[in-house]
This record gives sequence, structure tokens and C-alpha cells, in this order.
Amino acid sequence: MNEKEYYNLIKPYEDAMQMILSRLDTLNHTLYESSATHLVPIHNIQSRIKSKKSIEDKLIKKEKKPSLTNAKNFLMDIAGARVICYFVNDIYNLVEILKSQTDLIVMKERDYIAGPKPNGYRSLHLIVEIPIFLANEKKWVKVEVQFRTIAMNFWASLEHKLRYKKELSQERLAEIDSELLECAKLCATLDQKMQNIKESKLAQEL
Repeated sequence: MNEKEYYNLIKPYEDAMQMILSRLDTLNHTLYESSATHLVPIHNIQSRIKSKKSIEDKLIKKEKKPSLTNAKNFLMDIAGARVICYFVNDIYNLVEILKSQTDLIVMKERDYIAGPKPNGYRSLHLIVEIPIFLANEKKWVKVEVQFRTIAMNFWASLEHKLRYKKELSQERLAEIDSELLECAKLCATLDQKMQNIKESKLAQEL
């Protein structure tokens, strides 16, 4: 895949990403205005478009030729957004609203909050298709949207830094994995406690 092919590939994904970010921003303000607690659900949003090298590396890992066609057909996360929410309930509320939008198609959903990965990782992943309107056609483009609380994101960010140091022995990696799993459980407890405080506060104000 040359640079021109890469540019032609990612342009629709950049447009789709902007549309998703705009929708999420609108939802954030709308839910703030309608909320009894007057709290926005979204703390911040991070986004990225995969680099040419990252696309090629992932295709090779999938045992596919790193071509424009294979990137379109076999990669679902060329465009990705990470939505960091304050509370777990905020995640589920946002996901349900997105899923109810008639011009957005949910291709895949993985709930690692209800069922965490064995290493303790928690997040909710959606692969959605969103329409973008070109000069003479409508095109459906995939975007991956990950939803995490602040605690989930804190754990995932540090896990990546701590777990993937190449100079660590297998024995030390096993020890770190055990410690990280315990930290993940503590983060889950923290999320639940924060949710309980929020609901208690709301009940007192009604």
C-alpha cells in the first residue's frame, strides 16, 4: 500500500469519525440538560485513525496481504474513538441511545464490563457503521467506539505500560499479571462505590 492509497483509504474514515464525535458531543450536552443531577456523562473523548504501518502490521498478523482492499474488508477499527465516562450507568445509557439511532448500524458489540477479560480488562466495544455523504453517493463506514469509566481507562493505560516491557522475565510477567488483576478488581469496586454515591445523592435530592 503506497501513501496515495493510504490517503484514499482513510479519508472516509476521517469523515465518519468526525460525525461520530459530533453525535457524542451533542448527546453529552443533551443528557446534561435533561439529567436530574445536571452531570455530563462524558469526561473526555480520544480518537485516532490507524497509521499506514499499523494497518499493514495488523493485516500481516491476520495473514492477509497489506492491501487497500484487504484493509477495507478485514479491519473494523481503522477509525477508533474512546469515550471516557464518569459512571458505569453513563456508558450503558449512551450505548442504548446510539443503538436506537436509525441511521447508525451496530455491527458488533462486546461487553467486557459485564464479562471482563481474564486479565481484568473492562470496557464496552461497539463497531458501528455510519453513513457519510459524498458528491454522488452515500457510503457506510465502520468506526470502533470503546466506552470506559475513568477507573477502567486508568487501569488499561497503566496495564499497557507495565505489562509490555520486553526485558521482563516470564516469572516476573506472571507476578505482574496477578497484581494487575487485583488492581482491576479494586477499580471495579471503586466504580460500583461511585455509582452508589451518585444514586444515593440523586435519591436525596428527589
